[in-house]
Amino acid sequence: MSDNVFFRMHGINKDYIMGGETVHVLKHINLSLEEGEYLSVLGPSGSGKSTLMNIIGCLDTPTAGNYTLRGREVEELDETELAHLRSREIGFIFQNSQLLPRLTACKNVELPLIYAGIPPRERRRRAEAMLERVGLADRMEHLPTQLSGGQQQRVAIARALVGNPSILLADEPTGALDQKTGKQIMALFRELNEEKRTIIMITHDMNIAANARRVVHIIDGEITEGGGVQDA
Repeated sequence: MSDNVFFRMHGINKDYIMGGETVHVLKHINLSLEEGEYLSVLGPSGSGKSTLMNIIGCLDTPTAGNYTLRGREVEELDETELAHLRSREIGFIFQNSQLLPRLTACKNVELPLIYAGIPPRERRRRAEAMLERVGLADRMEHLPTQLSGGQQQRVAIARALVGNPSILLADEPTGALDQKTGKQIMALFRELNEEKRTIIMITHDMNIAANARRVVHIIDGEITEGGGVQDA
């Protein structure tokens, strides 16, 4: 591992109390990621992969262990610092695009920039540029209901990218799509990674995971290193 490390996890555990019993969701997770990597976390339902993504994305905290993100100890950050870190460093993409139905594609993409305090004209310019980047230059004024599932997911990807985050976290990004559209989204992810975007993709589908350059497997809260399609 070089000095170009985006995050490092050491001995991460995550427990929940359910019905008076302790459920060990993550167990002694050790994982590092360099900038520019394209990593897939592959595991079945209930394996702990979404919990792992939430911790990576600073949406949840571990019960034990050490998590360093951009050289900062995450457990030492307060809520304001965590919110700032999420908004500046991380772009989230979910299985269902989670677009606001009454806003156009362009307005949906602008949302993170509103929260960041970017002026309206600049927001519009960035949103239009990002929609062009994902192949939706002719769909900017369409509402989500006027878009196909794949187009909606492209809008969601543009929204995740518009703030120029350091890393994209994608949770089952093709789960709600047909096979052909899923392949198109995976092709877009590969293009983004070739532009040096850092990507972590959570999936239960081995064929989808194979699109990443590096794969780790998670089963019953424990992680093992697998192989990638490419070593580049």
